[in-house]
Amino acid sequence: MRELVVKKNDANQRLDKFLLKKFKTMPKKMAYMYIRKKCVKVNGKKATPEVMLKENDLLTFYIKDEFFDNIQEENYEFLKAPKNLKIIYEDENIILLDKKPGVIVHQDKSYHFDCLLLRLQHYLYDNGEYNPKEENCFAPALVNRIDRNTGGIVIGAKNAESLRILNQKMKDRELHKFYLCLLINKPKKDNAILSDYLIKNEKTNKVTVLRNEKQGAKKILTKYSVLETNNNLTLCEVELLTGRTHQIRAHMSSIGCPILGDNKYGNKKLNQKYSLSKQCLYSYKLAFDFTTDSGILSYLDKKDFSTNDIWFMDYLK
Repeated sequence: MRELVVKKNDANQRLDKFLLKKFKTMPKKMAYMYIRKKCVKVNGKKATPEVMLKENDLLTFYIKDEFFDNIQEENYEFLKAPKNLKIIYEDENIILLDKKPGVIVHQDKSYHFDCLLLRLQHYLYDNGEYNPKEENCFAPALVNRIDRNTGGIVIGAKNAESLRILNQKMKDRELHKFYLCLLINKPKKDNAILSDYLIKNEKTNKVTVLRNEKQGAKKILTKYSVLETNNNLTLCEVELLTGRTHQIRAHMSSIGCPILGDNKYGNKKLNQKYSLSKQCLYSYKLAFDFTTDSGILSYLDKKDFSTNDIWFMDYLK
């Protein structure tokens, strides 16, 4: 028999979700079998998979010892990642990071012990704000993603409550993301909201913009404003009103204004002329605009944060 006390970062989630996070090697079917056969109890009583855990609940386990992790500090993967971060804002609940082009947000197939998430966890570990030994299943997480070759603001959540709130705010479109991009050519209109449909080819990881609705395609809305034009290049501010894969890159290209440096949707010859291997696209501003309850993050309402370190601005000169 083993016992665990539900901590603050474990509360407000279903029992089955907790088990699958806590015991990473436990098959899903086995987790539900343990619950069904009363091998997992909450406060000494039989529980169902959907029961919501509360802080200080006592969990009793009659399961195999092999599922209990016993990870030593030197094996923490995040300690292998560098700690160099550009921090735009930080408090006890969240941290806003300026991700540079070339850095991946999460591990992928080419991962070599370095990604933004593990950099963040390393940083918080050294600051005494995160210790896996004190957590049952929570780890600091990133709320939004940015492509490897795109730079910009990424939101980190330091605790489970902040993560839940921010994930919901992102879903409800209460977090507004603004991008700067350098376009080849100038759009016909200085200000517009583009409304079309986007379909993704999973094999090629490339999207196509369609003018008319088609089965499998998703509606996209992209708002842009022209800020400056010089030498056939146009600086635009873009706000994502929907968030789809490669939306800005594909949408602007579909109106004859591809992003400079974008070889997937843009002009390869011109990119070579400028010796560019990454797209001139940067998520430079984030605005919090809460319309529903925001709990412990209410102090962020109506605040915005930005970075001025945009690497491609000199191309306009």
